[in-house]
Amino acid sequence: MSTTLNVARYSALLSGVFYGIYHRRSLQKAHDQDKEHHAIHQRERLIAQAKDAWRHKQESAKGSDGVITNPEDPRFDLEKLIAKWEKDL
Repeated sequence: MSTTLNVARYSALLSGVFYGIYHRRSLQKAHDQDKEHHAIHQRERLIAQAKDAWRHKQESAKGSDGVITNPEDPRFDLEKLIAKWEKDL
């Protein structure tokens, strides 16, 4: 084989390897940025949920003489709610 053909062949091989390295780094960088963006939004969503839960807990604690009016709450007591309604009448 001629040396010119070998030089062209190895030049193409090396340029392909370097292009692959460059392309992999750019893809990895984009993936890392997307992963970080997702983590930030996930953290913000969890903080918002915690704030809503805390606000709901504070509102239910100070509302209506400590009687829980939310039937979904595990501490809900129907007898206390009815007694409170009867007292208000």
